Amino acid sequence: MATTMPRRGLKRLGARRASRPMSDINVTPMVDVMLVLLVIFMVTAPLLTVGVQVDLPKTQAAALAGKDEPLAVSVDSQGRIFLQETEVEIDALAPRLVAITHNNSEARIFVRGDRSISYGRVMEVMGTINAAGFSKVALITEQMPEKATPAAGKKAPR
Repeated sequence: MATTMPRRGLKRLGARRASRPMSDINVTPMVDVMLVLLVIFMVTAPLLTVGVQVDLPKTQAAALAGKDEPLAVSVDSQGRIFLQETEVEIDALAPRLVAITHNNSEARIFVRGDRSISYGRVMEVMGTINAAGFSKVALITEQMPEKATPAAGKKAPR
């Protein structure tokens, strides 16, 4: 009598082959996540600029080069004073600057004054900063667009 042997051993061997871990790395989900993060950062980056809306006057002066990040003091069109994005009173401006800079009188401070504000208010802010002992105080303006020069032989319109 011949009987057939059960094939348990072969089934187990086949099952082991099917459950072996895959050694390939699937990078598609990682690329998808990176593209979503890129889009998020591209959308939010322009929103992270200085928050005080100031209409700066235009000038042809060259930009200043510096190594450290300057502090920005802004005067808006209503005459309110902002240190970075925080509104401060003129009496509290000097003590806050001294505290932020750790009494470093060489810290660069940029003053941004709205075009419609009176000159006296901007000078009052600059005087307060200067009286606190800060010597590197500068006004911020917008760069004027370059005017096209008239072609040779043609007179410029008057």
